[in-house]
Amino acid sequence: MPTVIALHAHPDDEVLLTGGTLARLAAEGNRVIIAVATDGVVGPADGADGRVRLDELRASAAVLGAARVVHLGYADSGHGPVLYADPPDRTRFARADLGEAAAKLAGLITEEHADLLLSYDPRGGYGHRDHIKVHEVGARAAQLTGVRVLEATLPRELVTVLFGLMRLLRFAVRYEPAEVRDTFTPRSAITHRVNVRRYAPQKQAALAAHRSFARSGGRSARLARAMLALPVPVFGLMFGYEWFAESGARRGTGKDDARQARPPRPRSATRP
Repeated sequence: MPTVIALHAHPDDEVLLTGGTLARLAAEGNRVIIAVATDGVVGPADGADGRVRLDELRASAAVLGAARVVHLGYADSGHGPVLYADPPDRTRFARADLGEAAAKLAGLITEEHADLLLSYDPRGGYGHRDHIKVHEVGARAAQLTGVRVLEATLPRELVTVLFGLMRLLRFAVRYEPAEVRDTFTPRSAITHRVNVRRYAPQKQAALAAHRSFARSGGRSARLARAMLALPVPVFGLMFGYEWFAESGARRGTGKDDARQARPPRPRSATRP
């Protein structure tokens, strides 16, 4: 049975960029494992928050059909100009030794005989320091093991349009237009566009499992609440595709390449 490991930075990330793909891969008979670098908690891990976030991750994983959840043991680094000191019981992921973190992931890849690793693009999508670290750790682990890597991302052109629409509607956003134009991945570099509309109910239900995140403050939580409020058919229309760039792959030449790309099957995916 082919095995896929999806490396993510925080609980809830597994849904937002790869939830439909993970559900599809599991439904097609692949063994799916979610590895999360942090528990999504900025403070000490012995508090209730850490247990809650990981429990919610396990509930989300069950909805998506994942067979196993692994926490690499790091603390959330937070997002913003200040990187706070490490909590007393563990290291913030952004400060983690790259070789050590990659060795942990490589050990999991070897233990599970993984055929495919899902990671993030070099920008970490929108530039979160933990997301950038996921890319670095995934790339180093791939060097150690030779596993195939697909980097979860979004088309930069689509993000730019959506960002402009959000500004037009006066939705609070964190970035300036010039910053957004350098996020995620150009469409011409995307090698796989995966249709996951059939799995929209699972993807939305998996996001709903992250109750504490959806109830929290901040723009990301507001976006999650808006996503959860959508009727399932509308959710499927809006979030029914997921995108990947294959590390080291021959790049596509435009929109048609992305549209014709095959789903990221561990053994049989073909490039555009």
